[in-house]
Amino acid sequence: MNPVKINLINTIFSKDISKIFDFMMHLPQIISDYSFSSKDRFLTYVKIDTQSDPKSTSSPSTEKQKDLAVLLVKELQDVGISNAHTNEYGYVYAHLESNVSKDVPAICFCAHMDTSPDCSGFGVKPIIHPNYQGEDIILPDDPTVIIRLNEHPDLQEQIGNDIITASGATLLGADNKAGVAEIMDAVAFWQKNPSVQHGPISIVFTPDEEVGRGTDHIDIQKINAVYGYTLDGEKRGHLENETFSADGFTIKIKGISQHPGFAKGRMESAIKIAAEIISNLPKEYLSPETTEKMEGFIHPVDIQGHVEEAQIDFILRDFDTLKLIEYGSLLKEITFNVLKNYPNSQVDFIQTEQYRNMNEILKDHPLCISLAMEAMKLAGLSPETTSIRGGTDGSRLTFMGLPCPNIFAGEHAFHSKEEWVSVQDMQKATETILYLAELYTVRF
Repeated sequence: MNPVKINLINTIFSKDISKIFDFMMHLPQIISDYSFSSKDRFLTYVKIDTQSDPKSTSSPSTEKQKDLAVLLVKELQDVGISNAHTNEYGYVYAHLESNVSKDVPAICFCAHMDTSPDCSGFGVKPIIHPNYQGEDIILPDDPTVIIRLNEHPDLQEQIGNDIITASGATLLGADNKAGVAEIMDAVAFWQKNPSVQHGPISIVFTPDEEVGRGTDHIDIQKINAVYGYTLDGEKRGHLENETFSADGFTIKIKGISQHPGFAKGRMESAIKIAAEIISNLPKEYLSPETTEKMEGFIHPVDIQGHVEEAQIDFILRDFDTLKLIEYGSLLKEITFNVLKNYPNSQVDFIQTEQYRNMNEILKDHPLCISLAMEAMKLAGLSPETTSIRGGTDGSRLTFMGLPCPNIFAGEHAFHSKEEWVSVQDMQKATETILYLAELYTVRF
């Protein structure tokens, strides 16, 4: 027997050896005979434009996200999940009943349907590059868009695999339609293989994650799970148990408007004040372009206005939540220094919580982490817990009472025309879901 599997038995399970043996021998064979559907599902989903809109005040922020929601409900119902449904906010909910007699904690698998506003998601033309051999990938609709091996080192681990990209005119949408496809594939597997054990399972697909509103209207009571897992990570084998903490920060500037022909000594342009504030931001640190790993940043994401009034919107990010207060104080200090030259102008500051580092909660729930790690081992991977310089729906779900780490989905170079995913990584993510669900039945 594989040493990894022997270690799994020795370290996690101690009760019924015959059940453990049945588990170890039963599922791998069924998986090896299964024809995965994640690739075909993914190729269908990415062609549906689900781009969200940060400026919209509706929920979901774009009605077109519901197009995918309706399709997913139909597909779930077609495989026998009669309770699958969507609602006015564009969420998709479905529940699989437990097929074991004992009590097993309910778990939830979650992915988001929207794609980033940063790059067009209209008219996506996915391309499969079979048997990748390390070459640079030139995208046909814009040959200046090249996915270079030296810029995407994770491609080195994809030799022999099948890479999916867009055509060069749009993003691909692997973030997060790869996760959607992987979860849907797992549901189809369970329905085709009722002998594979699992406890109660909730499926949730959310809108508007990319604009920070993915859980605004989510129904935790309807999910009714003890633990959750988002499928929205990058490299295969990665389990993200730590995210940025995030705040929004707005500076509203009220200047003094005068006719430009008679403005000497009187006009105080809010536009120029805003420009000076941005110009005085740290340049060698605390910016996205100069930070990595566990370093935080202050990032202006929008500026608008005219002479009399202007507004700058920032995002503040750090793994240490308390540092967000420091970053807000720094922005106030920079602003007040600029205003020394504009004595008649005024400013207002608004700092709002967006999400928090989910490790603040997950550290007290080691079981949901350890079982996910063991599931990846059973799928033949070398699991690794990592931090993500961003957030997922799992961040907010965790603080809503559903501990929810983030499992890899295989998505790379998200929010860009260079986005890619491999077919084999998507299949490994589906395998991880299947092993994880059955591990819960054995563990409990």
